[in-house]
Amino acid sequence: MEDIEDLLIGSATPPGFRLPLAAAVGVGTKRNQLSSSSLSPSPAIPGTQVPFPTSLPPPSSSSSSSFFFLFFVPSAQTIFIKTFGCSHNQSDSEYMAGQLSAFGYSLSDDPDHADLWLINTCTVKSPSQSAMDTIISKGKSSNKPLVVAGCVPQGSRDLKELEGISIVGVQQIDRVVEIVEETLKGHEVRLLTRKKLPALDLPKVRKNKFVEILPINVGCLGACTYCKTKHARGHLGSYTIDSLVGRVKSVISEGVKEIWLSSEDTGAYGRDIGVNLPTLLNALVAELPADASTMLRIGMTNPPYILEHLKEIAEILRHPCVYSFLHVPVQSGSDTILSAMNREYTVSEFRTVVDTLTELVPEMQIATDIICGFPGETDEDFLQTINLIKEYKLPQVHISQFYPRPGTPAARMKKVPSNVVKRRSRELTNVFESFTPYSGMEGKVERIWITDIASDGVHLVGHTKGYIQVLVLAPDNMLGTSAMVKITSVGRWSVFGDVIETVNPVSDNKALNKLVPNQDCGNSAKTGGFSEEPEYCACGNDICCGQGTLENNDNSRGSAVPQNQSKRNFIGWMLRKREHLHKTVESELASGSVKKQEGIMRKWDFVDKVLLGGISISILTIMALVVAVMFRVIWSQ
Repeated sequence: MEDIEDLLIGSATPPGFRLPLAAAVGVGTKRNQLSSSSLSPSPAIPGTQVPFPTSLPPPSSSSSSSFFFLFFVPSAQTIFIKTFGCSHNQSDSEYMAGQLSAFGYSLSDDPDHADLWLINTCTVKSPSQSAMDTIISKGKSSNKPLVVAGCVPQGSRDLKELEGISIVGVQQIDRVVEIVEETLKGHEVRLLTRKKLPALDLPKVRKNKFVEILPINVGCLGACTYCKTKHARGHLGSYTIDSLVGRVKSVISEGVKEIWLSSEDTGAYGRDIGVNLPTLLNALVAELPADASTMLRIGMTNPPYILEHLKEIAEILRHPCVYSFLHVPVQSGSDTILSAMNREYTVSEFRTVVDTLTELVPEMQIATDIICGFPGETDEDFLQTINLIKEYKLPQVHISQFYPRPGTPAARMKKVPSNVVKRRSRELTNVFESFTPYSGMEGKVERIWITDIASDGVHLVGHTKGYIQVLVLAPDNMLGTSAMVKITSVGRWSVFGDVIETVNPVSDNKALNKLVPNQDCGNSAKTGGFSEEPEYCACGNDICCGQGTLENNDNSRGSAVPQNQSKRNFIGWMLRKREHLHKTVESELASGSVKKQEGIMRKWDFVDKVLLGGISISILTIMALVVAVMFRVIWSQ
């Protein structure tokens, strides 16, 4: 079946009662309609289990069947989530994880120990889809039930690689629990029909508890000849201002410190519902704390849709609670190529955007994208691109080779030889890497907002008002705070600084932990299930999953890309702790309070041990009760 649709539940059903899914929806079992008399799992879907029948069979002499039905408990399984693509995809994964977690499923970072793999895919470039193919093959060989979500199945539902696999469309993420349940029972479920936008107040498990990725619209108004994303995300669909304002209020109360506005084209927001981006931004900014403890980051926007609002956008970017940063993809420095891409703007209009924002917004930082080797690109076209990048020396440029995507007009155009494409990509990369955009920052004092831990496991990651990445040595309790730092050295991809003072300390830890259920991704037990694959979207989507600049997101060149706290390097964490302890002891020696502090530490160590012992006893007691009940059930049968 192409879709499953809810059936009407009788009026006698108690309010809030949820029927078993097999009774509530129709599903396909290996492409065949599932009838009321056919409840056997699909033998071709690996790792699945037989669902509960409507009535239990008579007791069998074999205890193995009793054990089977006793242990098959819906929502008791563990889910591994793999995410490819942009920040919009990451937000979708967080929403799906939230619903699964709220329904009782466990999330895991370890695919080998998961009962089902949920793969959220990206269709922008061939490498990302190839990565999907690889993980699907690995899942099948590991006998894992699979659910594939995201842009690939939505845009290419008939792919051979998706045969026999449950798939969920980009606007059906609010029904992920149903699909996971049925897939674990052995059924193939396909849910792709576009409908109204998913609600913004669904349960959510954030990869970073301090960062909310807020989709403001889906789809776009463009028709780029190379873009496959339009096939998946469709035409523009905007959330209402009231719903977005409500979401911002909610996440601020939950302790979020950065809000990333995300979409396929932020600048096009509201044109389908009679509003515009500046109106939305002004409404959102009005809800941000006056002390700038929570910052707003505006997502990617194509030049055509902000040209008429440049002054209003500049005013918003100057606001103390908004990062002075914008991702504006140009894709090529040649009007001829832009026309072939059907980008609906000229190089001159891109220059207008960059020049105006740079002039009107202090510390303004602009990122852009370039596609090398688009069909028809001549040496002269490419030289114009080189000259444009040299002229502006932008600090972030994502350089991508052209990848023909099936079903797009560009895939039918005459291709530039692959060796020429690779040569141009290397040449442009060398030009870009020769820039030193942060060379004048050493010695400056900057305010930063700290929200993550670097991949080296040693530094915390903060950003300036211009969204320049600053790495600092600081204790974990500075996560979620703002601080004044002195820049001590600069690198190619980030700068380093020493903390002078904290501007907004997190004084109420209870408020930070008052999140939606199971939302604290700083806890390794709950961050499970997230495995991201950073990508840049060639159509100009938001810089995927936060940081990154170059092709293949090569972090080995010195960029310390933020990652989840639970994945940080343990040795690096100990080094940072040692650094913090050393500074603390020095200050206490100066004040003569070392003995007092040592006493406090001994007291808390004892309390911790008592608590741990109580928890251990409780767990053992519960396990004993479960075993006793299990044997009693078996004995009675």
